Amino acid sequence: MTTFHIFTRRGLLASALLALASLTAQTAASAAEIRVITSGAFTEAYKKLVPIYEAASGHKVISAFGASVGNAPDSIPSRFARGEKFDLVILSEGGLEALMKEGKLVPGSRVDLARSQIGVAVRKGTPIPDISTVAALKQTLLNAKSVAYSASASGTYLSTEMFPKLGIAEQMQKTAKKIMSERVGAVVARGEAELGFQQVSELIYFKELDFVGTLPDAVQQTIFFSSALVKGAEQQEAAQHLVRFFNSPAVADIVRSTGLDPANK
Repeated sequence: MTTFHIFTRRGLLASALLALASLTAQTAASAAEIRVITSGAFTEAYKKLVPIYEAASGHKVISAFGASVGNAPDSIPSRFARGEKFDLVILSEGGLEALMKEGKLVPGSRVDLARSQIGVAVRKGTPIPDISTVAALKQTLLNAKSVAYSASASGTYLSTEMFPKLGIAEQMQKTAKKIMSERVGAVVARGEAELGFQQVSELIYFKELDFVGTLPDAVQQTIFFSSALVKGAEQQEAAQHLVRFFNSPAVADIVRSTGLDPANK
């Protein structure tokens, strides 16, 4: 690691700690255990920020992870359906609004944390496909023998909107596979799919992959990942404090470093 990167990381950490010190002065003195479940796109940012928060605030964050949508056993909707208890949920805007309509979340408590885009990756050492235009993306998809996409928000968009829009839905039924309960990058890294599509923040950390880029603007889907309080949560005040930290401008560079665009600029 270069001296520049060391000082950059220290600078980001110092800014985050200063932001948290300011927030901590406004919160209750007693420590709390905050139960949080987050979906994949915000996971890397979450994992970087939570240890900083815990160290400075004295609160303990109990974490769970799952897809924003879908019926996989570990998806967020499935966990709520089983009656699992959380104080705070972080997921795609569509998934959040669905839970809100079901009465699972506190009305008016939504806070947008980050924007995410869909990216493409291939296994390192394999040819880099052309996705620079919509026409090139379509041909790349038709040429691929196997395609992997997420079972969460991005995959729902691809299978129900983008593939039909490109006129290749029928072909994709033969070569594309929805990946349940693991990241698409892991499947591509094992050589089980030529192309992988998922939120950028979920692809860029695989050293076994080459990140190709994001979808062309004409077919891109930008998704907000947002937090909301869970109805009946025991630690609503502490959960709100954690959200203010996640949404602080002082931690925006940390969020950005994980492939997301902070919602609070």
